[in-house]
Amino acid sequence: MSNRLTQIATRTGDDGTTGLGDGSRVPKDHLRVQAMGEVDELNSTLGVLLAEPLPADVRELLVTVQHELFNLGGELSIPGYELLKAQAVARLDEALAHYNAHLPRLKEFILPAGTRSAALAHVSRTIARRAERAVVHLGLAEPINEAPRQYLNRLSDLLFVLARVLNRANLDGRGGDDVYWRSQRLAQQPD
Repeated sequence: MSNRLTQIATRTGDDGTTGLGDGSRVPKDHLRVQAMGEVDELNSTLGVLLAEPLPADVRELLVTVQHELFNLGGELSIPGYELLKAQAVARLDEALAHYNAHLPRLKEFILPAGTRSAALAHVSRTIARRAERAVVHLGLAEPINEAPRQYLNRLSDLLFVLARVLNRANLDGRGGDDVYWRSQRLAQQPD
C-alpha cells in the first residue's frame, strides 16, 4: 500500500469498476468492494459519534477503533494481505470486559435509544453487524483472514455495551439508564 491518493477524481471508475489496493480492477458491486464500503460507512458513523461529548476513555478507545477499521479496510482492499492483527481483537475483548463489568445485568431487551451519543453508538452497532455480514459473505466466495470477521463481531458487541455506558454518562443532562422495551410479558406482571 505504498501508493497514496494524489488525485481524487480519476474518472477510471466511470465504467463501473474500481481499483483494489493490489492494482486489480473489479466491478463496483463486487463482494470485496461491498465489504470495504460497509467498513468505511461504519468508520464514518464512528466519526459522527466522536463529534459528541464523550467520556475521555471512550473517546480514546473509539479513535483507536477508527484506526483499526482503516487497517481492516486496507486489508480488504488487497486480496491475500494481512493488516489487522489478532491483538486488535484482543483489545476489543479487554474493552468489553472492562465496560461490561460496571453495568447492571440486563433483565429485558433495551431499545436503541436514550442520549444522542448512545443512539449513535447503536446506529454504529447495526452498521458493524452489516459490515460483519458483508465480510462473512466475501469469505464464502474468497479466502480472507479471520481477524476482520472477529473484529467486527466484537466491535458490534462493544458498541452495544458503550451505548449503555453512554446512557449512564449523562454528559448531555438527559442520561440515566437504558430505555427498556415494554414487552407484553412485562406489562402483564404485577408491580
